[in-house]
Amino acid sequence: MVQALIGIGIVYVGILILLSLRSRKEIKSSTDFMLGGAKIGLILGFMTFAATLFSTFTLMGMPDFSRIHGVGAWLFLAFSDAVMVFFILWFGFYLRKRIGRQSFRGMSSLLQDCYQHKGVGYLYFTAVFLFLIPYVAIQIRGVAIFLIEAFPDFISVGFWSVLIVLIMLLYSELGGLKAIIYADFMQGTLLLIVVWLVAYNCLDQVGGWVSLFEKIHDSNRALLSPPGPNGLLTPQFLIASCIAIAMIPVTQPQLSTRLVIMKNYKSLLRMAVAVGSFAMLIILPTIIIGLYGALYYADESTSGFLGAVLLDEQHPIIAAISIIGLFAAAMSTSDSQLFAMGNEFRGLLGTTNEEKLTPVRIAIIVFASAALIFSLISSNELVLLARLSFSGTGIMGPMIILGILSKKPMGSFMIWFSALALLFFILSQLNVIPQNIYSFRVDLLLMLLLSLGAFLNYRIKK
Repeated sequence: MVQALIGIGIVYVGILILLSLRSRKEIKSSTDFMLGGAKIGLILGFMTFAATLFSTFTLMGMPDFSRIHGVGAWLFLAFSDAVMVFFILWFGFYLRKRIGRQSFRGMSSLLQDCYQHKGVGYLYFTAVFLFLIPYVAIQIRGVAIFLIEAFPDFISVGFWSVLIVLIMLLYSELGGLKAIIYADFMQGTLLLIVVWLVAYNCLDQVGGWVSLFEKIHDSNRALLSPPGPNGLLTPQFLIASCIAIAMIPVTQPQLSTRLVIMKNYKSLLRMAVAVGSFAMLIILPTIIIGLYGALYYADESTSGFLGAVLLDEQHPIIAAISIIGLFAAAMSTSDSQLFAMGNEFRGLLGTTNEEKLTPVRIAIIVFASAALIFSLISSNELVLLARLSFSGTGIMGPMIILGILSKKPMGSFMIWFSALALLFFILSQLNVIPQNIYSFRVDLLLMLLLSLGAFLNYRIKK
């Protein structure tokens, strides 16, 4: 495997260097650096959106999540992603209409224009910083623990994490967003190939699709339906998760940026359909891998299970491709999010000098350092950490939609209401206040109240 990994790794790094150098030649201003310069078409748009959305937690987190909680994981992501496709189309249309011919300087700056209030930009940026940093961290930690399993006596998790962050920063700082978009194309393709190769091998080992479910039925029947053996996948959990995931293109700047830089709305429409199809193709094999793990690795740790299924049981070439694919997934997703936060910071600076990239570059390095620190102290529950990120940024969803849809400023009510809701959500995650209030999950209750508040705010101000 080591020989195969070195060979494939050299090819992969060589391609990255060429893409970075090519992208660097196209950078003429900070807009080219932060937004990729020109508008992108269907193929690049679809792959960069999908690769940014489906990251390390897809190949590592989802199989482990399915191993523990069963096929309800399909409802957790597949149905929610289908709803998200609608929001890509609907929100993308109004977002592009709202921006018009203006230069997009991030959602923070745009919201300040919508509400005519400086505070809304800082509130949005705070939410993004607090909940995207953990999401970047799980990309770093996911690959680091996998590499420890592959090379147990080489270097520690901390050194792997630092190395991963340095490579990400070097690549992105050289080529900007356009280089990341090119890398996304490779990452998305690799991820899809790897997850199906591993799933096929799992099905072959267990005797086929029917045999897999029959054996699961005999060993742990609770895995075949929600809420699963641990009772996690309750209706409230699934509904709250669906709302949080549907809000991703609205609230997470790395994805809203991609809605803006699509060539036209027709390309955006086709991209959304392609992303929905990709979601079905990428999630289904993770269920297979997870159920296979429930049969043969039920008592293993996360790293032990993933090391066995993705490395030990695979052909050396496939194992090597898995490592490169995971690294590519972590890098493209993390780069995209760090760049998105950098663009938000650029918008808040309010500078009109297009050449002032130094503060933004420094900010990206600071964000990456914060993610590195968090990765060293976070848990291995990658899917639940990802969901926490979706839910945290999702709190901003009603406020954003109200601002984008309104033709005039809507006052400060939703800004203060959203800030209070964000505070409540953070306190609930820190167990300062209960995570359930009168049998309602706090995240679901907050989203319902915020949605109602946004609707009433719109009706009154209209």
